[in-house]
Amino acid sequence: MTEEPLETEDEAWGVNERLLADVRAAVEAGDGATLSALLDDRHAADIAHLLEQIDARERRDLLTAWPGNLDGEILSELTESLREEVIEQLNPAELAEAVRDLDSDDVVDLVEYLDEEQQSAVLQALDASDRVVIEQALTYPEESAGRHMQSELVRAPEHWTVGETIDYLRSDVVLPDQFYHIILVDPRLKAVGYVSLGRVLSHPRATPLKDLTEDSFRTFHVEQDVEEVAQAINHYHMITAPVVDSDDRVVGVITIDDAMMFLDEEHEEDLLRLAGVGEGSLSDSVLETSRQRVPWLTVNLFTAILASLVIAIFEETIAGLVALAVLMPIVASMGGNAGTQSLTVAVRALATRDLTTANVWRVIRREVLVGLINGVIFAVIMGAVGMVWFGAPLLGLVIAVAMVINLVIAGLSGAGIPVLLEKLGFDPALASGTFVTTVTDVVGFFAFLGLASLILL
Repeated sequence: MTEEPLETEDEAWGVNERLLADVRAAVEAGDGATLSALLDDRHAADIAHLLEQIDARERRDLLTAWPGNLDGEILSELTESLREEVIEQLNPAELAEAVRDLDSDDVVDLVEYLDEEQQSAVLQALDASDRVVIEQALTYPEESAGRHMQSELVRAPEHWTVGETIDYLRSDVVLPDQFYHIILVDPRLKAVGYVSLGRVLSHPRATPLKDLTEDSFRTFHVEQDVEEVAQAINHYHMITAPVVDSDDRVVGVITIDDAMMFLDEEHEEDLLRLAGVGEGSLSDSVLETSRQRVPWLTVNLFTAILASLVIAIFEETIAGLVALAVLMPIVASMGGNAGTQSLTVAVRALATRDLTTANVWRVIRREVLVGLINGVIFAVIMGAVGMVWFGAPLLGLVIAVAMVINLVIAGLSGAGIPVLLEKLGFDPALASGTFVTTVTDVVGFFAFLGLASLILL
């Protein structure tokens, strides 16, 4: 008996090469019936993933041949840049129909970047009560809890019992499609606790709800940064985070799935910024990708010129001993790599709130000592290399000392620069890499060539 081949990652997601080929063939033929047969029963995430795999012309032709089938769930799964591209191809009526059944937080996420005509069409398609909720959410700051909260939730008076709650849930009341907690409120609608559905269903009808509340309960203000809320959800292992207004009345919730999405997006954003490539995606055009990368390449060019100016100061030293030109890139490269290691640790710790004022000096001191230890280790290695390779003990000493100096500075700058930039109000992930590399290059060249000019010539 032959074994079945293992699924590839794309096949496990429901998108494979065969499906892509069939979709492309149907798009090329303008065969809407085949596209419906291939895509109608697919999960929204699979269709979004498929749209990311094809180019802009194929996406345009697919939407033309498969009209009216792109629902709000698919739009919600798309990356921001690709979503904007797809939305531009929908007429206002199609867009309004697509978002009609979405949760409020997903509707806000879609409409906040639409033009005025599209936004108006979507809002007019909603029920009056839903429209008020969306318009209110759009008044909150862009990265706030109020902008990203879901208004659909279940409240219950704090004096209710399990039986009263179950009877309420089974009545004709409109409930969210998915919810995990029942939020207990006092007569002023102030949230005072929450109870999980599991606890409600597993206790006798006479049990008061207030006896079942969880100690993880805490509330968040509508204007609080959504990343802080997501960090708290992760820290306290919460499933639901109630969001309250200025009067402490509960007006929405942020759930764990949305919180993990926020954290994932933030970590991905930090990773891309560390590399200086912006927040683009694989679906971006060549010109858009180039536009995102040019600014930091320009900054890098000027910092490279600064390092070159340091080298130019010691032009006569290098001319007098050619071996210096051979060895000096090693000092700068080792410093740059060591600085990047410290930088990555620091930026990650700042993003997760692990690096704070209370421990910042301990972390910086640790990175400096790590740089010192590693500097000594590689100083011994490069000192020996310098002596054996060029037969010059003093040259080995020079590169050894320069290596120690640069790796210590790499640890200091890699941990210290991100902290300093955050204190000044800048994104440490966005700007740290260029500054750290500049510092290690300049210090590395200056230490190596300066010591050489003093000792060797």
